[in-house]
Amino acid sequence: MKARLKWVDGVCFLGESGSGHAVVMDGAPEGGGRNLGPRPMELLLLGTAGCTSYDVITILKKSRQQVSDCWVEIEAGRAEEEPKVFTRIHFHFVVTGRDLKAETVERAIKLSAEKYCSASIMLGKTAEISHDFELRDA
Repeated sequence: MKARLKWVDGVCFLGESGSGHAVVMDGAPEGGGRNLGPRPMELLLLGTAGCTSYDVITILKKSRQQVSDCWVEIEAGRAEEEPKVFTRIHFHFVVTGRDLKAETVERAIKLSAEKYCSASIMLGKTAEISHDFELRDA
């Protein structure tokens, strides 16, 4: 896997993934930025949520669950002092579908957290990671 990051101006950067996609990252005005894009640490959280959601949806589809929607609300805390690593991250999954089985959704989230999601397993080295979910009927 390869990626490229180019400094644009101030604390604004353009990231290019090896698959050819680009994202702008920038800091808050009080940190020298112009608020042109998400902060790098926000992207880390979003990437982790994407990684675990990918797993959960894939597992649920293989389990023949009729999922019509899924999103994750993320809350995180960081250390007060440098390095300001994440110390806690909570993922709240909201899964919508027909005839969803709570035990199957719980199993999918657990498999992602403990076996498949490289991002959350890495972040789990510094952060306490927790998960919960709610089911909604479609």
